[in-house]
Amino acid sequence: MRLWKRKRDNAALNSILIRRPIQRYFWLFLLPTFAAFCVGFLYPFCKGLFLSFCKFKTTSKWTWVGLTNYAKALADPSFMHAFWYTAIFALVSLIIINVLAFAVAYVLTQGIKGSNLFRTVFFMPNLIGGIVLGYIWSMIFDGILTHYGTSILLETKYGFWGLIILMCWQQIGYMMIIYIAGLQSVPEDMLEAAKIDGATKWQTLWRVTIPNVMPSITICTFLTLTNSFKLFDQNLALTEGRPFIMQAGGLTVKTTEMLALNIVNSFYSTNVNSRGVGQAKAVLFFILVAAIGLIQLKSTRSKEVQQ
Repeated sequence: MRLWKRKRDNAALNSILIRRPIQRYFWLFLLPTFAAFCVGFLYPFCKGLFLSFCKFKTTSKWTWVGLTNYAKALADPSFMHAFWYTAIFALVSLIIINVLAFAVAYVLTQGIKGSNLFRTVFFMPNLIGGIVLGYIWSMIFDGILTHYGTSILLETKYGFWGLIILMCWQQIGYMMIIYIAGLQSVPEDMLEAAKIDGATKWQTLWRVTIPNVMPSITICTFLTLTNSFKLFDQNLALTEGRPFIMQAGGLTVKTTEMLALNIVNSFYSTNVNSRGVGQAKAVLFFILVAAIGLIQLKSTRSKEVQQ
């Protein structure tokens, strides 16, 4: 008994002696990560925020103009059109992706044969890059629409629903995996209690399963919203913002152009003096996505059930 107690005390002492040097020099382990964070994110972010208040051609040659760039950005009809277009796109894709992903996950957790194979098949489109997906679906849509004498680049509605289909095809499998993890974590005793009480499958789904899957719904809703607002490569490859609308004064509005693509087109336009406006749009875009994400997280987390 004494020997066992002595060994236990020695093990505890060794653990304390090992932990103290680690706690003393932990900053040496954090320093490389913090330096990479400052170089790769913090400095570019602060520099971009500063340049949004400037007129510049290069980052080393700038002229302070204050809020002029923000005023021009908000007065740009193409930016406002891209904002509303992106908002509608995000809302539609949010509903369709999460409903279908949850439905597929629910079916695949009912013990059907080949469920693991189906999970792999549904997840695989998420592994393909957005540019490649855009060009593949562009050829598919144009191959279908040529029979009707049109193209996805000639009709705004075709471009919108083409982006929705592409986004759903890519994202549903990924969200499905998250929903499957949530469904598998639902306590079995709750499901058994609902069955004993005579609840139907529909009642069990709405009163037991969905409240317990709210953490997964929170994650999937957040990812879908942010991915929809940040969509760029698929938009560039599929429609590139076309078709165009010419407005009074020679202004051109791309009817399927989303916010991220509009910012890039503004920054790299033929007018180099518009880079400040493009940077201001990027700051507004960051504030918008961050605000929407925080509001969504707060609203859905309040509905989560504590197990």
